[in-house]
Amino acid sequence: MTSRAELTIDPQLAAFVENEALAGTGVDAGAFWAGLASLISDLGPKNARLLARRDELQGRIDDWQRDYAGKFNLGDHISFLKEIGYLAPEPGPFEISTTNVDEELRAVAGPQLVVPASNARYALNAANARWGSLYDALYGTDAIAEADGAERGAAYNPVRGAKVIARGRALLDLAAPLANGSHADALAYKVENGALTVETGGGATVLKQPEKFVGYRGNPASPSAILLKNNGLHLEIVIDPASAIGKTDKAGVADIII
Repeated sequence: MTSRAELTIDPQLAAFVENEALAGTGVDAGAFWAGLASLISDLGPKNARLLARRDELQGRIDDWQRDYAGKFNLGDHISFLKEIGYLAPEPGPFEISTTNVDEELRAVAGPQLVVPASNARYALNAANARWGSLYDALYGTDAIAEADGAERGAAYNPVRGAKVIARGRALLDLAAPLANGSHADALAYKVENGALTVETGGGATVLKQPEKFVGYRGNPASPSAILLKNNGLHLEIVIDPASAIGKTDKAGVADIII
């Protein structure tokens, strides 16, 4: 075993973290181990208490099941679970209100996880579930036919990838068409004087409906993301010329998030 920030670590795990997992992340190994040690110190005792409580509850439930074997009664079972704190009392009717919530979540119907409003982590997961990678969805499903060399496989298929990119551009042409040309002709996206400009082989152009451009991330001259809005729904063009997909794209587009 070896030591890292007062932790006792298997040497193989330490080597994997330092030489492989952290490679290219910009995270210093010392900072990683110090952070992990701090988390373990803070959460370890709390987790131990939770596990002990779980064992206590399971033991009492096991005893109750043995005592009531052959004479199970749902009402008695529910009362017992409430008595030991396994079931919490149902809250009375209530209303909640929110502020500063994006219209897409607040007013537009769409795929949504249903979660308890009292659990912030679940609520965050539900919000994040509203958006996903269009490229992943198209590439991994039968929305793109596997004919003409576009088969799915263990390795990336550039023929299939090209069809995915073309379908993504067609969606952009429907949702936020250009004044001239197509998103398929885009060579670069940039923000000038608060408006979206798209460089194409035929020259610079703008959106046919400029108000559909609602934001960007990064440098205006070479943004890392462009945010569009159509019928209350957002589309994010992710631009990363250094990524595996962005390298194959004239405009460096790595994904479209919808």
